[in-house]
Amino acid sequence: MRFALFTLLTILLASSASFAQKSFHKNKVIAHRGAWKANGLPQNSLASLKQAVALGCEGSEFDVWMTSDGVLVVNHDADFEGMEIETSTYKELLTKKHANGENLPTVEEYLKAGKKQKGTKLIFEIKPSKISVERSQEVAEKSVLAVKKMKAEKWVDYITFSYEGGLKAIEMDPMANVAYLTGDKTPAELKEAGFFGFDYNINLLKNNPQWIKEAKDLGLTVNAWTVNKEEDLLWFLDQEPDFITTDEPELLFKLIEARK
Repeated sequence: MRFALFTLLTILLASSASFAQKSFHKNKVIAHRGAWKANGLPQNSLASLKQAVALGCEGSEFDVWMTSDGVLVVNHDADFEGMEIETSTYKELLTKKHANGENLPTVEEYLKAGKKQKGTKLIFEIKPSKISVERSQEVAEKSVLAVKKMKAEKWVDYITFSYEGGLKAIEMDPMANVAYLTGDKTPAELKEAGFFGFDYNINLLKNNPQWIKEAKDLGLTVNAWTVNKEEDLLWFLDQEPDFITTDEPELLFKLIEARK
């Protein structure tokens, strides 16, 4: 009986790993705030997520804040249509809409939409709080709990400018992929702290190209934001990164295809 249960568990774990590792696209293209630019869609909307999925992007990045009443919402800026997110309730924020008529999505709504497919990863940016470091840590903790509640761990990689928030996410889920954005830590420091990799500004990496090799040697992933110019995309492709975050996913796909 024990052997049968062990065999069943092994099969289930293997199936789960297969989904996690093989189902998602492997093309380096991370759509920044979703694929919004070409079709004039609202950034970080469900529509821009849907378009990133339709394009076949490896990942679709989105940004997360917490309202004054503790609701996690998806938006890039600290305000939504002039309303400060951190000092507004979610009910208050619902009085405004995106240009396409969408409400400001909650994290749960966004994850639910993202889980309808298994090709595009959801790149979850935990925004640093403007109020306090402690609130940044709270946002990170609630973010990981929300992902676990939605059973979306296989879809989600985390990124953040908050070092403390990143450490909290790693603490909450040591198996999670968490990359750091700010650029003030060396690859060795990130490795020691348990980060999955870095996602640094393209200009910072052009000035410190040795960090790319150092990260690869340490087994860290390499990404850059936000790479939109063709010459920068070509330069970064030459570095053989793991991912490239861009507002121009269509252009990046063309450049990758031209190299085949």
